Amino acid sequence: MSKRSKARELAMQMLFLIDMNNDIDDKIILNMIQDRLEDEELVKLSWSLYSGTMRYRTDLDAQIKKAAKNWSISRMAITDRNLLRLGCFELNHMDTPSSVVINEAVKLAKKFGAENSSSFINGILDKLSKEFHLQSESAPATAAIASPGDEEPEATQDDSSTATE
Repeated sequence: MSKRSKARELAMQMLFLIDMNNDIDDKIILNMIQDRLEDEELVKLSWSLYSGTMRYRTDLDAQIKKAAKNWSISRMAITDRNLLRLGCFELNHMDTPSSVVINEAVKLAKKFGAENSSSFINGILDKLSKEFHLQSESAPATAAIASPGDEEPEATQDDSSTATE
């Protein structure tokens, strides 16, 4: 597993954790990331992925819901919805090539998700990628790299934070 893959995996695990218990303070999340990643650049990447996903979670959920016909966010498995949020954030707000974002999310779905999770994740992120590509032809992507200690992400509470798998 590449170092950047490890940073993504840790960001996804932190998103899962906060989805299960939204009372966890972001400082604890940051400390957990720092404890598990020794390289400061990887800490920044993992924190950026986590904090950016949390900051834009409501918008990401709306985009995912639109792409995932007949699926509500709350009906999705916790792992799946957080992989979709992470992938959607990275597609929309970072300069990572869409093929890398989708491939990394599919790998994580195979590792942590249910039997059909990887296909589900692949299909939704592929659809979102095509939509973002069309949008980006008219507007440049915005980089949303946050450093640890930057503005804390706003914890948004919605029906998905209380759903069970």
